[in-house]
Amino acid sequence: MYLVTLIGNVLIILAIGSDQHLHTPMYFFLANLSFIDTCFTSTIVPKVLTNIQTHHHTISHAGCLLQMYFFMVLAMLDDFLLAVMAYDRYVAICLPLHYTTIMCHQRCLFLVVTSWLCSNLLAFSLTLQMAHLSFCASHSIPHFFCDLLPLLKLACSETQTFQFMMFAEAALSGVVPLTCVLVSYAHIMNTILKIPSAKGKHKVFSTCGSHLTVVTLFYGTVFLVYFQPSSSYSTDTGIVASIVYTMVTPLLNPFIYSLRNKDMKGALWKLVGL
Repeated sequence: MYLVTLIGNVLIILAIGSDQHLHTPMYFFLANLSFIDTCFTSTIVPKVLTNIQTHHHTISHAGCLLQMYFFMVLAMLDDFLLAVMAYDRYVAICLPLHYTTIMCHQRCLFLVVTSWLCSNLLAFSLTLQMAHLSFCASHSIPHFFCDLLPLLKLACSETQTFQFMMFAEAALSGVVPLTCVLVSYAHIMNTILKIPSAKGKHKVFSTCGSHLTVVTLFYGTVFLVYFQPSSSYSTDTGIVASIVYTMVTPLLNPFIYSLRNKDMKGALWKLVGL
């Protein structure tokens, strides 16, 4: 699964970079998403594979905090970028005559850079708070990586401040981007319904179907894990949901975006010389 994820996402990046026809905002964001997904799964899976191979299931305190930091940065980046991609589709479908003006190169770059800065700032503040918690009882993490809620359950110091910050940041990096996605698609659906022909409706909706699938998979599992108090956190549910958004979603993204997109398929065939 890990190798397929790496190869699939790297091929998406190379195909977009090598084909001039794909040098548009939509594919610029898709290349960024593929890069983030590659880094996201690489933050967790190599350590899991090492643990399985060596039967040595340990991680240092510093290593755990570092893994948690990069995990949060990349997960939040996924949130923000999915919202940016929804906005891009909104402008393309609802304001087509103004698309090139609104989604200019400078604005696309600004949206991506802002997403990186916000994600790093939010993740750093939570990691700093976690570093000040005490773990004086069991040090056995009931998870396959250093996630927030499993670590909180092991803490024996006061965690109310941390939980407040975690929910506040979850709202900023989860609820706000999801609201942007929902508002964008509400406008898109309204525009689609006004198109008289069924063929026209299908053509417009097909450009959004891939993105909607990824949004549903990612946000559905993330909300299942993080939008609950640590006292009601279920280890089994958390592990299953975490596997979906850390391993399955990055694995499926290249297939979802390439199999449903003629331009993407054409660029991939050119890349591999077929």
